[in-house]
Amino acid sequence: MKTRQLGRDGLQVSAMGLGCMGMSANYGEARDKGEMIALMRAAVDKGVTFFDTAEVYGPFVNEELVGEGLAPVRDKVVIATKFGFDIDPETRERRGFNSRPDHIRAACETSLKRLGTDVIDLFYQHRVDESVPIEDVAGTVRDLIAEGKVKHFGLSEAGAETIRRAHAVQPVAALQSEYSLWARDPEADVLPVCEELGIGFVPWSPLGQGFLTGTVRPDQTFDEKDVRSWFPRFTPEAMKANMALVDHVKAVAARRGATPAQVAIAWLLAQKPWIVPIPGTTKPHRLEENLGAADLELSSVDLDELTAAASAIEIQGGRGTGHEEYK
Repeated sequence: MKTRQLGRDGLQVSAMGLGCMGMSANYGEARDKGEMIALMRAAVDKGVTFFDTAEVYGPFVNEELVGEGLAPVRDKVVIATKFGFDIDPETRERRGFNSRPDHIRAACETSLKRLGTDVIDLFYQHRVDESVPIEDVAGTVRDLIAEGKVKHFGLSEAGAETIRRAHAVQPVAALQSEYSLWARDPEADVLPVCEELGIGFVPWSPLGQGFLTGTVRPDQTFDEKDVRSWFPRFTPEAMKANMALVDHVKAVAARRGATPAQVAIAWLLAQKPWIVPIPGTTKPHRLEENLGAADLELSSVDLDELTAAASAIEIQGGRGTGHEEYK
């Protein structure tokens, strides 16, 4: 597996990471712990060094799973986790955002314990908290870095101006936001500021919550514990309209002897050398398939065709994250 650098402070990771959220939350019932640990270790064996989790996934249980799964190979991997939600420790319900300095410190300590590690490699603010100046957030993480509890600072779903203000206090190593052929929002303002400041970009849902793999049917329904059951892009009407983009991805895949998933990821990898997608999966054969994208070099014709198709097709339905605009 090739490597890429996030930021300017030497954070080297595999060209593709593994998003671990779906192992515990948001796509139906939590998966078998033993199977997910085996999947993570298989990923390491295949060259993956970058693993993504967050305190809110579960909540809490995904960090514990990732910590246990990667414990034997801790010195070989980069673990990214996130803070920023106010979570009731008893009921585990979200109570909005909370990026106050004291809360960030408390979140850091509990994440360290759940991950079973003495340092967090990459600590993202999960969502911008407009009630707390971003300078205070960056300053707190800067202090945690000075104390040796965190190595690198990241932001998620942040806008260009917020990124600039945070970066002026503590260099931002990575910006994580949704980005794929059907979610190109970062291209307007966020990717340019990342390139200017030397910030890496980590696309979540690079496969459009599975839609770009071509395995989702327009008439498909989803379990109530699956976020797609209430995301606007996964209504029958939206899926039927959005399938036009998948048809283009399938066409390129057939031409290249690849799968649609591999083409969608390879398109992302080709956009910038500092982009590191983190497709998630709970299935060993999908892990193998996704990682194959790192070796798929799309031609300029392929890339132009995909970009043109994505530009021409008006994607139906909002992203559904609840944070449609960058702050």
